[in-house]
Amino acid sequence: MRFGLLVLLPFLLTGCRTTPATLDTAKPFHDALAARTGSLGPVKGSETERAAVQQVKDFFAVMTEASVRKLTRQVYAPEAYLNDTLKSLTGAAAIEDYFLSSVRNAESVTVRFEDVAESSGNYYFRWVMETRLKKLRAGETIRTIGITLIRFDAQGRVVLHQDFWDSTAGLFEHVPVLGTAIRGLKSRI
Repeated sequence: MRFGLLVLLPFLLTGCRTTPATLDTAKPFHDALAARTGSLGPVKGSETERAAVQQVKDFFAVMTEASVRKLTRQVYAPEAYLNDTLKSLTGAAAIEDYFLSSVRNAESVTVRFEDVAESSGNYYFRWVMETRLKKLRAGETIRTIGITLIRFDAQGRVVLHQDFWDSTAGLFEHVPVLGTAIRGLKSRI
């Protein structure tokens, strides 16, 4: 009994706090956005702009180890920031390593873009991602939707990539035990 109380004590104490702590999960994104505000993207309507948008679409259309190795550093600027709701990364090398790890754990990863809109140098890509994971729901296709905010540099490389999607539906609900807990929580909300 004493061990159980010792384990629970930190949770009980923080739960009794009179002033709530603020957890600003948006801070890294806002910091990255501010750091890249001066990034001049391609000229509107230019061939560079068209090529940049198409390059992003092509890169994610079908991701493989070979395509990630070949294209990541062409698509992403050296100082690029990426947050896909699962992880935040800075630098094309770190982004490449992350994508390589992701495709190695999947049978397939494909993204179909349904719409692209631009506003003040921000490009919004609306997509449907289909993933077949090797260890989770093996053989089943997990389909999720989302939007990605992208900013380009003048050369048409991605300097900011922020995903907005439900990672619980796209990944965590498919993890044994954890998925059951998440689905249970969602059903009570």
